[in-house]
Amino acid sequence: MSTTTNDRDSSAILLDDSKRGVMKYKGYNFIATMFVREHVDTLEEFEIRDDDIFLAGYPKSGNIFTQQVMSLIYNEGHRNGTENIINMERIPWIEFVLKNCDYAKSPSPRLFSTNLPYFWVPKQLRQKKGKVIYVTRNPKDVLTSFYYFEKMMPSITPSPSFEHFMEKFCEGEVFGGSWFEHVRGWIAHKENFNFLLISFEDMVKDLRSVVLKICQFVGRQLTDHEIDIVLEKSDFKKMKSDPNANYEFLDVKIVDKQRGNFVRKGTIGDWKNHMTVAQSERFDKIYQEKMKDLPLEFIWDINEEK
Repeated sequence: MSTTTNDRDSSAILLDDSKRGVMKYKGYNFIATMFVREHVDTLEEFEIRDDDIFLAGYPKSGNIFTQQVMSLIYNEGHRNGTENIINMERIPWIEFVLKNCDYAKSPSPRLFSTNLPYFWVPKQLRQKKGKVIYVTRNPKDVLTSFYYFEKMMPSITPSPSFEHFMEKFCEGEVFGGSWFEHVRGWIAHKENFNFLLISFEDMVKDLRSVVLKICQFVGRQLTDHEIDIVLEKSDFKKMKSDPNANYEFLDVKIVDKQRGNFVRKGTIGDWKNHMTVAQSERFDKIYQEKMKDLPLEFIWDINEEK
């Protein structure tokens, strides 16, 4: 196996240059270049601490946004602008092998990110040890954001059209697997976790309320001034210009920044600029078939309320 790391970053993801596309393993679609079977097979028995926090969500659901918010809530220096540590090092993705990361030696509280489905995360987490913050986003915007993100990935052949990608997305043939199964699995099994559900749309429309909800859930007490700084530094324009927050540090073999921005629009309802009426109606039908009995309500447009 030919592996490479990006020496600019001590937390670079271990890559296998010989692989391309998606690697399906035990019911989940991993990005092949970043898939290390020996590592993911250890996740079941990963030792969880009581104060561990996991940020979970399907790809392109607001994960990076939530990561920035959590980084600011937990790191005093980061809020004051006195440190320069990338968010992937502050809140690493547990499914990837990161260079020079020894989680057993990491100080508490530890924060992790994951795109994994509920059944792939550590067993102790599924036994209510540690806490999970799960972020959702309306699936039409997830699909649209994912369509552009796929184009930025050199190891994955991009879909020739939006229509083609929509079909792959609905069939669960993209990395991350099925959005429907991912969301359904986490929500249906939320009683097995110390679980907080938040949404990308609520963060866009009323971030302060979401920050307060997160602080209460994880037991962090911030002053009004500290919360104001969290809100300021989590502003989408600030994040887009912050290389530590917008993942500019990623190896070009993972994401080619010449093809687009990792953090793209950060809005609600962009799907309306891409989906035809027929595509939207087809998606609505699939959504109703797969999710009709799940108690979830989404905001589908920036001007819409739940």
